Amino acid sequence: METGGRYINLFTEYGFKKIFGDHANKKLLLDFLNGLLREEQGEIQDLHYLKTEQLALFRKDTVDLCCENEKGEEFIVGLRKSKYNFFSGRAHYCSSLPIWEQERRKKWDFGLKAVYTVAILNFAFDEDKDCPKQYRYDVKLSSIESSRAGYEKLTFIYLEMPKFTKGLDELETRLDKWLYVIANLHRLDSIPEELQDKIFGQLFEAAEISLFTKEELLAYEKGLNYSRNMRRSLDTEFAEGWDKGLQNQQIDVALEMLGEGEALDKIASFSGLELAVVKALDHRKRQ
Repeated sequence: METGGRYINLFTEYGFKKIFGDHANKKLLLDFLNGLLREEQGEIQDLHYLKTEQLALFRKDTVDLCCENEKGEEFIVGLRKSKYNFFSGRAHYCSSLPIWEQERRKKWDFGLKAVYTVAILNFAFDEDKDCPKQYRYDVKLSSIESSRAGYEKLTFIYLEMPKFTKGLDELETRLDKWLYVIANLHRLDSIPEELQDKIFGQLFEAAEISLFTKEELLAYEKGLNYSRNMRRSLDTEFAEGWDKGLQNQQIDVALEMLGEGEALDKIASFSGLELAVVKALDHRKRQ
């Protein structure tokens, strides 16, 4: 993971939450979501961040929102970034929580708001690798026989960022510009001419590491150093005879879930690691 440039990496937990989860950057998120959802939902005019007590899925790698469009209709968006084993199953599980919460609050009358799960991914699903040019997938429930829509209020949007390879001279839409920034922000040392406008100026200012307060810089560095130190420690253990079959992906999953306080047996199930390995990671983290 590249993190040593002028601007933060949006695929770090801190970078993701600073740009998309900070109320001070609300206009940035509005602009991004309008580029993504305007065709289906119309212009989004307002949004507010959902708190932990409202939905039990506000995690380090997520931002949960309630949006209102130009017609006064409200809908819920869950923005996610992390890679986990069984990602699709996890995404469906998380999307069911705001549906359940709405039903509970409405006393089960089932007149529900639409729910969107938007996943900004730093990987491509194995089943999509034979479509190297397609980076956006919109998934809805429909009939297998007729393709007729089933439950139209549930949508999953997957953005497979490794497949977004457009250069600055190829950016045609507002969404193109956003995806270019998400993929390349940490590699840039200045604002490209193609991104010279008020919104992206605000984004680059918010993402410039030299402008961080002492507390922000410490939080950012703490997250980076934790990941680096854990990886170095594990590399040492591997050299001393740990299971050579452990994969970086599985370790990353376990480290993120440990940081969120998940149960060790649940971490083992999600990551695919042996429970003994998860316990060893937990022990090393607490030292």
